Amino acid sequence: MDFKIIDAHMHFSDVQAFYTAAEEAGITYTRESYLAECEAAGIEKAVCMGLVEATPHMFPDALSPTPMTANLCEDVPSSIFTCLGINPHNLDADAIKRIRERVKNDPTVVGFKIYAGYYHYYVHDPIYAPVYQIAAEFGKTVAIHTGVTYSEQGIMDYSHPLTADRMAVQYRDTQFLLCHMGNPWIMDACEVAYKNRNVFLDISGLVEGSPQHIDFTMSQPLLMQHYTTGLVYLNDYKKVLFGTDWPIVPLGKYIEFCKKIIPEMHYRDVFRDNATRVYKLS
Repeated sequence: MDFKIIDAHMHFSDVQAFYTAAEEAGITYTRESYLAECEAAGIEKAVCMGLVEATPHMFPDALSPTPMTANLCEDVPSSIFTCLGINPHNLDADAIKRIRERVKNDPTVVGFKIYAGYYHYYVHDPIYAPVYQIAAEFGKTVAIHTGVTYSEQGIMDYSHPLTADRMAVQYRDTQFLLCHMGNPWIMDACEVAYKNRNVFLDISGLVEGSPQHIDFTMSQPLLMQHYTTGLVYLNDYKKVLFGTDWPIVPLGKYIEFCKKIIPEMHYRDVFRDNATRVYKLS
């Protein structure tokens, strides 16, 4: 590809599950390792999903602050933008005030992250209304976890992508992005994006683990068809953003996988331009 890539979904937080996932993927989970992988893979910018674990091994953690940010290291690379993580257990008037002030004063904040399924609230629950209203006011995108949860404490009834349809209708002036394309309910996620002008998708985290596991996935026609059928149905690659969910996969290998499910004529939109537009990256 003759352009630099934007990773529209990654993690840079001191959360125990990420260290475990990185080990399984053969990755060293450090600032230096990430920058080296970006350099090798041609990634110029990234959007980090803010997350803080107040008690080790306990995410989803009701004690985590709102908003949640990146906290893997003190010196977050300047190429990383942030979606502020929202803990619905800590979303009182003071938290809303902190969110508003952070959005107003921090140009690296490009959106919010709702951890549906990890937290046991539907995305259309009124508790999230102030966040969606702030997002609309400041032109920020709300990223929603959809599909399977990495934690056994998650409840997937809350993270099914069809729950986002009601949210998209209720908050028509807010722009939403369904993370992980709702996997394994990819067709459902694509239908929600097809129906609603204010809904987009990212293709992060569809596969996790070692390069060998990704190679195995790419060798299985039925698995690859599972990922592509919804995209063909959607037939609008300007609604699809590349992301990795790093550190659960090596960056270069995941790019190789995504190039298998995205038609080459749409590479620039998916791997760069859509993220620039949806997240308003400068």
